[in-house]
Amino acid sequence: MSPPALGIIANPVSARDIRRVVAHAGNLQISERVNIVIRVLQAARAVGVERVLLMPDRAGIHALLDRHLKRGDTELPELEWLDMEPTSTVEDTFAATRLLQRAGVAAIIVLGGDGTHRAVVRELAAGGAALPIAGLSTGTNNAFPEMREPTITGLAAGLYAMGRLDAGEALQPNKLIEVSILDGRRAARRDIAIVDAVVTQDRTVGARALWKTQSLAAAYFAFAEPEAIGLSSIGGLLQPVGRRDPGGLSVQLATDARHALLHLNAPIAPGLVRPVAVASWQRMVAGEPLAVSAEAGSVALDGERELTFDPGERVTMTLREDAFHTLDVKRCMAAAARDGLLATRFPTP
Repeated sequence: MSPPALGIIANPVSARDIRRVVAHAGNLQISERVNIVIRVLQAARAVGVERVLLMPDRAGIHALLDRHLKRGDTELPELEWLDMEPTSTVEDTFAATRLLQRAGVAAIIVLGGDGTHRAVVRELAAGGAALPIAGLSTGTNNAFPEMREPTITGLAAGLYAMGRLDAGEALQPNKLIEVSILDGRRAARRDIAIVDAVVTQDRTVGARALWKTQSLAAAYFAFAEPEAIGLSSIGGLLQPVGRRDPGGLSVQLATDARHALLHLNAPIAPGLVRPVAVASWQRMVAGEPLAVSAEAGSVALDGERELTFDPGERVTMTLREDAFHTLDVKRCMAAAARDGLLATRFPTP
């Protein structure tokens, strides 16, 4: 049998949408993304991982990592590039996720923002896989992946891959929002959001990234934390809902001051705090669809407009609990400390 393996999906172009221009958001250079991958690999190797499968790309991560390997100055696991032709689109993430599932990796480490993590989860959900992911923030909006030193994520993922951490303690169940659009004549269009699904009055997806608040009609949150950046901050500053809390949050937004209950200054992108007119809000109960009242518009999934709907089409939002699993790095490292998983004990003389 092949030794336990990890998968890595590193988005080389995350944090390059329009919000980087309008909100002065950061942008990691390719060299820094490679440094992050190397730190993950070194940590995983330190706890015994011998094989890692990676998504290839055309933007430079593959080339720079190969150049580093040729120097031979770092002990890393054996690296295998997935057999796929990169397209520099989200299809690369979908294809890599499918290939990693088939390869039987123990977990997937994802480098990207909310959109990249959503793409991985969407493909896992479509395939019915219980494969866990471990996220690293390298995008514009990072409400879903936590900010953490990659070395620690590499240690936790490596310990889990090697079977030294129990799944019941290492893994955390996550919620998502399921979006369904039905016009009565064809099969429903469905998609997911792992943080928020926001309805706008815009009839086109445009530049995809959503950074203007004037056209917002409603927002639905799987979780919403008050310290988050992005559209989920709207829910987090109204009525916080934690990742592990039951239920979600639905917020109806007002088109003018007459229908607004309050105005909320929300950090909808890095450096971009904008007023949002709030009409009402309520908790979402898992499994109970909520109908969208807007007659036409678009739906932004985790900050990017992905779906449009026309008059006569019915849109619903449904919260799903225990929909996918992530590696709980904090609990993993607490268990490693408790059980001495990183300690070498010497015999008593």
